[in-house]
Amino acid sequence: MKYQEKKSVLFVCLGNICRSPTAHGVFRALVEQRGMAHLIEIDSAGTAAYHIGNPPDHRSVTAARQRGYDLSDLRARQAISADFEHYDYIMAMDKENLSNLKAICPTGFQGHLGLFLDLAELSVREVPDPYYGGPSGFDQVLDLVEAASVALLDRIAKELNQ
Repeated sequence: MKYQEKKSVLFVCLGNICRSPTAHGVFRALVEQRGMAHLIEIDSAGTAAYHIGNPPDHRSVTAARQRGYDLSDLRARQAISADFEHYDYIMAMDKENLSNLKAICPTGFQGHLGLFLDLAELSVREVPDPYYGGPSGFDQVLDLVEAASVALLDRIAKELNQ
């Protein structure tokens, strides 16, 4: 983990085309709104290599756009063990992906590895995968991600004395 005046966040789901790019886009917009873009690096990845290089699912892009978020520049990549050397916060969307991340986490990782929703006071702990469902699933993802993004940014802002 780095101890300078900048923080880094990696959002992780299975394929990096629905949940984690949505979190990436929402968190990036919130960070920019608070004038903290120069202090926080943001990325997203998947634990599986299904969609490397692909843009987010069109349904994620559409749902995000309807709320004012732009995901168009994001491309899927796979999470790797080297990410633990670079990111201060590695936020998993669900328990399965958290388990997959723990399996590649090097001994001695000093950052925060955990479920994204655990940072917010919500009645659920996991962001459900909307891939096989209808449009309402993508809206639910946005609702959860927006709440957790505020909680994460508040935590980081305190760490950075912002």
